[in-house]
Amino acid sequence: MENTASDPLKLNFTAPAKYWTDAIPIGNGRLGAMIWGGVSRETLQLNDDTLWTGVPGDYTDPNAPAALSAVRKLVANGQFADASAAALKLSGKGSEVYQALGDIVLEFDASHKNYDPKTYHRELDLDTATATVKYSVGDVGYTRQHFASNPHQAIVTTVSGSKPGSLSFTIYLDSKMNHSSYVEGQNRIVLKGSCRGNPKGIQFTAMLELQIGGKAVISVLDGGKLKVDGADSALLVLVASSSFDGPFTSPVDSNKDPTSDCLNSLTSLKSLGYDDLRARHVEDYQSLFHRVSLQLSNGSTSASGVSTADRVQSFQTDEDPSLVELLFQYGRYLLISCSRPGTQVANLQGIWSKDLSPPWDGAQHLNINLQMNYWPALSCNLKECQDPLFDYLSTMSINGSRTAKVNYGAKGWVAHQISDLWGKTSPDSGDAVWAMWPMGGAWLCTHLWEHYSYTMDKEFLKNKAYPLLEGCANFLLDWLIKESGGTLGTNPSTSPEHMFIAPDGRKASVSYSTTMDMSIIREVFSAIVSAAEVLRRKDDELIHKVLDALPQLRPTKIAKEGTIMEWALDFQDPEPQHRHLSHLFGLFPGHSITLEDAPDLCIAAENTLKKRGIEGPGWSTVWKAALWAHLHKYKEAYQMVKHLFVLVDPAHESNYEGGLYSNLFTTHPPFQIDANFGFSAAIAEMLVQSTPKDMYFLPALPRDKWPNGCFKGLKARGGVTVNLCWKRGDLHEVGLWSTEGDSELRLHYRGRTVSTNLMSGHVYTFDNSLTCIQTNPLP
Repeated sequence: MENTASDPLKLNFTAPAKYWTDAIPIGNGRLGAMIWGGVSRETLQLNDDTLWTGVPGDYTDPNAPAALSAVRKLVANGQFADASAAALKLSGKGSEVYQALGDIVLEFDASHKNYDPKTYHRELDLDTATATVKYSVGDVGYTRQHFASNPHQAIVTTVSGSKPGSLSFTIYLDSKMNHSSYVEGQNRIVLKGSCRGNPKGIQFTAMLELQIGGKAVISVLDGGKLKVDGADSALLVLVASSSFDGPFTSPVDSNKDPTSDCLNSLTSLKSLGYDDLRARHVEDYQSLFHRVSLQLSNGSTSASGVSTADRVQSFQTDEDPSLVELLFQYGRYLLISCSRPGTQVANLQGIWSKDLSPPWDGAQHLNINLQMNYWPALSCNLKECQDPLFDYLSTMSINGSRTAKVNYGAKGWVAHQISDLWGKTSPDSGDAVWAMWPMGGAWLCTHLWEHYSYTMDKEFLKNKAYPLLEGCANFLLDWLIKESGGTLGTNPSTSPEHMFIAPDGRKASVSYSTTMDMSIIREVFSAIVSAAEVLRRKDDELIHKVLDALPQLRPTKIAKEGTIMEWALDFQDPEPQHRHLSHLFGLFPGHSITLEDAPDLCIAAENTLKKRGIEGPGWSTVWKAALWAHLHKYKEAYQMVKHLFVLVDPAHESNYEGGLYSNLFTTHPPFQIDANFGFSAAIAEMLVQSTPKDMYFLPALPRDKWPNGCFKGLKARGGVTVNLCWKRGDLHEVGLWSTEGDSELRLHYRGRTVSTNLMSGHVYTFDNSLTCIQTNPLP
């Protein structure tokens, strides 16, 4: 395979951050920071993924069965608007709220106000996960470097001046939450605080240790501040911990001491200098990040000296492929930075939030957003980053079994649209258009089978995935009802966040057997049947029930206008360009609508996408890109990619729909991180698609935009890794290998299909006619 090395992957800034979305995100999975890069005053805004309001909740409602019965009767009578109103009695309480930890603040001496703006440079290097700030004051150059180390569970900063004794500053910790701060000794600042809770919220501690290079005077100031005069350099190490001791332990009952945790962490790091800390951080990070490379440009594009914001601003005219590469890898960087084994699941903002009341509470939304957060985990070769999602599913299955039993008289477990740190599974508060949607946990369960499909990990399938799928399938079997036509369906049912006009002319949201409900149920049932075959459990009573139900599920239908029907009836749609694409779930991320097996539905899906249009929030934009890719429509897929590259002005973000901030965070608006992840996944789907038996090369490559390119390390189902290069818009060479067992595959490219056998532990190289030209053992 040819070399896919490209220019350094960096986000560049020519000035300090003016808005939070100008700041640089770093993270180690659990702790996050936003680097503002101020000159006279630097702020590192901090997050800990366990800081939430509230306590473990009771997600049951003994009054729900009666309310459910009343809603079902109204739906059966065709009184959809009345059913929508009655469904308010099924709603529960809102989610708890994600909380910002606080800030590290450095205030430099007065000379920094006279810095030379022409010398200022701030960057995030995706290759090393390191943020750097440089500028000059007179003849002194100043440099700061920041990274968040996963091995050391710390945020590390070094500050230096180019002349001895040129560094002077005051440093302290601050927080918007109830807190106190003080200095211990001459080089440690301690911040203690608590989140809102009843009767007592999660407690937290942050500790900042200061090491000085050169001869300097350190003074302790009032208010928990340290003042440094005349240093050559400074090393700052921040650790943090909370009293959160799992989703079922109240903060009142927690025995976890965050202060003791912080002291132990600092003690373990005491002997390590900056070079040691950084080397281990880079090694750990690159073991994940370096698995995938992508080159879409010919290398002639130079972004040297140009801010990333300016590059986004000019993309609509220059369509720079290297900026697509950057945003693709940025999504992988962010996933590595906010979701690692042992951390909490990535929320609506990953781990980065500046507020005590973030948009939509910063909560996990289960009707697209949380799922999209993890779309790139498998195809983009970051399977470990998905571990927190499966831990979270285990939590919800425990809470959700109580919700299923009490609220619905059902076996198994259920989760609705919005959750939080405590694994909330009940319906949310408010309108049924979002609250009454018991498919959130079921959608997430499809990730379990996908994980096995990509990794072929039977231990995971047996011990983690199957029990969760089993509980989910049991609930779905009990939730299904026999419809008048003999099919199985759901009642009540909504299409997430989308209203319809009922036959009586009134707006409504509750009906029966929406296309998304049925598509998700079909996907879960197919997954557990496949899992049972692998685990030799196909004779289980549950599998017989699922196999009996599968052919009875209400099928996906085509509306009179030739689109996919969103609801069971061909209702009038008051918002044809609605942001959600729920009724296209079967095309992607589901598998029930394919070009080979359902060409009529694919034509209807294409009509649906045309009707929905191109406008929408960031997450909707990238979902459309992936959907077009699965229709093998490269022009339309690229149109959605291009549509995301609009620079959003944070001062007037309400004027925008979708787009990117200067730090490449995606926007709804406001900021939501899901589209960052969805973008990486969509690009991967444009370049390679797979089933356990089939692989499609360059199915939606925009050949006129990216005529030459390569990628290495993308993953396909069956445990296969793919390297691929193309030239002049045509496939040049493909390398495939697996370490997870032998594979029988059908390879597809531009209408040509070739069957091949891959022996585990060997690299197979194919030319553009899909002829195997070389086989070598893996090095």
